[in-house]
Amino acid sequence: MIDFYLHLHPLVQGTLKGLAVICVIFPIAGVCSMAERKVSAWIQGRPGPNRAIVPWAAWIPFIGPFLQKLGVFHVMADGGKMLFKEDSLPGHVNKFYFVLAPIIAMMPALTTVTAVPFGAYLDEAGRVVPIALANVDIGLIAVFAVASLGVYSVILAGWASNSKYPFLGGVRASAQLISYELSMTLSVIPLFLWVNEPGREGTMGFARVVELQSNPGFWGGAWFVFVMPISAFIFMTALFAETNRQPFDMPESEADLVGGFHTEYGAFKWGLFFVAEYSHMLIGSGVFTLLFLGGWNPLPWIPLATLVDWLGVTSPILVGLLSIVIFVTKVLALIFFFMWIRWTVPRFRYDQVMEIGWKKLLPLSLLNLVAYAIGIAVIQS
Repeated sequence: MIDFYLHLHPLVQGTLKGLAVICVIFPIAGVCSMAERKVSAWIQGRPGPNRAIVPWAAWIPFIGPFLQKLGVFHVMADGGKMLFKEDSLPGHVNKFYFVLAPIIAMMPALTTVTAVPFGAYLDEAGRVVPIALANVDIGLIAVFAVASLGVYSVILAGWASNSKYPFLGGVRASAQLISYELSMTLSVIPLFLWVNEPGREGTMGFARVVELQSNPGFWGGAWFVFVMPISAFIFMTALFAETNRQPFDMPESEADLVGGFHTEYGAFKWGLFFVAEYSHMLIGSGVFTLLFLGGWNPLPWIPLATLVDWLGVTSPILVGLLSIVIFVTKVLALIFFFMWIRWTVPRFRYDQVMEIGWKKLLPLSLLNLVAYAIGIAVIQS
């Protein structure tokens, strides 16, 4: 089957990859919307969504009621409502850009995943080969460059709504993303200074980062979250701001913006904004996993190759599936962390968001960069 796929026309391969991304991201984003409510319910000590059920499932003893209490049928109900609810178009909006904004929101969300490896397998020589839609040497730059375009959809939605509160939400989004993108970029520079040591070919890809977290020895097998904890903290904080997650959800602050940039939206167009938000959260969690949590390595100081030897797995397909399971488990744990923080930390004021970004996080990221640059230069010399 792999040989058959490799012999297909590149255009057909690209189409199949694109469809695979859509078929994976959309369902996961839908499940995240249900998980958001279940996690909030667990934290607040209430049952959460537990009533929706389809007739045929109600006839199944034990399993049907269990799935109903778990809330899985609410995903089907939400999807049906999003697709078939009347999709109104207010008369006072700029109609072309109003419709274009949610489409633009989905484009970066579905594009960045192509440069993020989500697993690996061992070739005949025992080398670890990453599994990715596009395994490029500029993976991190590609993710940063494309993901930053998502702000244009928020700005466009706020402006095209021709309304005061959505416009304020769009302005806040542009200011917030500019404020935290710089700190996020500076936080990963020490990591790639360490990865691109003298004498090795330079790269900005994720595979080399995971490779350096798979080496023998104490420092060789340590995940970068232990080696560079300040960089990990800055990156995670900026990731909350870049994905508009609470306590940094200023562009859609319900308290003082009625609903933010998407106030005038409803039905399918409204749903696309939140699918894009969950998609960015998934990709951001995947990038954090690759950079700081060892990627597809199961535990610190235990790389994938060691686990494969212990289990006696020889099939590249089984090794690939095992690595994907490890990677996805870490990503889902980070998704839970995102939701946990939402229902734990209160929302910042807008002035506090700007102060944290420019007066706290940016100086810390600069100091962190200088300290690690000096330390890496001393060690590598």
